[in-house]
Formats: sequence, C-alpha cells, structure tokens
Amino acid sequence: MNVSEEIKRLHELHLAGALSDAEFAQAKAKLLSNINLDKPDSTSGAGPSNDLVQEFNRLRRSRTDRWLGGVCGGLGRASGMEAWIWRLVFVLFTLTFGFGVVIYLLLWIFVPDEEIGITKHEY
Repeated sequence: MNVSEEIKRLHELHLAGALSDAEFAQAKAKLLSNINLDKPDSTSGAGPSNDLVQEFNRLRRSRTDRWLGGVCGGLGRASGMEAWIWRLVFVLFTLTFGFGVVIYLLLWIFVPDEEIGITKHEY
C-alpha cells in the first residue's frame, strides 16, 4: 500500500467516526514523517538500515574499561549498559552455546580501538 492509499484509508476511517480529528491529524503526520525513512536518499545510503551501519561504525573498543580487549567496555559505552553486563553475556553465551568466545574474538579483531585525545606535535 502506498502513501496516498494509506492517507485515503485514514480519511475514510475519520469520516466513519473511527478516528477523531486529533487522531487523524496525528496519524497523518506520522505517516508523512515516515516517508523519508522508506526511501533511500542519495546522501544517506540505504534508509533505516543505514542507522545500524552508522552505529556499528561508531563502535570502538575501550582503552580505559578493559579486561582483555576492551570489547565489553566499548559495547557498554555504545549501548548505555554497564560493561559488566556485557561480560556476563559473553560468559553465559560461552558456557551455554559455546560461541561467546568466537564473537568476542571477532569483535576484538574487527572493532578498532577508541582514539585517545592525543595530538601529534611537529618538531
């Protein structure tokens, strides 16, 4: 169903009394605001999936909150959860399913270290 058909359906529901004026206006505004999310644009890439890619590209291993490689510290900073929770998740996945170590190692290899605010001085 395209946008015009959805707006038409909302209008029919509004005329039938299923939606109040405020509900109709809110639903229409929400529908129209989601149009840009559905269509990929030349500057942003692939739409909603681009957000996930951007978040993954911002992921960095922590240099300050680390036990081994800083993966859990980086995941904690990126997700807003405590790093010990991520450590517990990796231990539980290792003990129950056996692949927690593999995921940790892959993240350790492919996720870069965070940059410390050190600037190079030219002499």
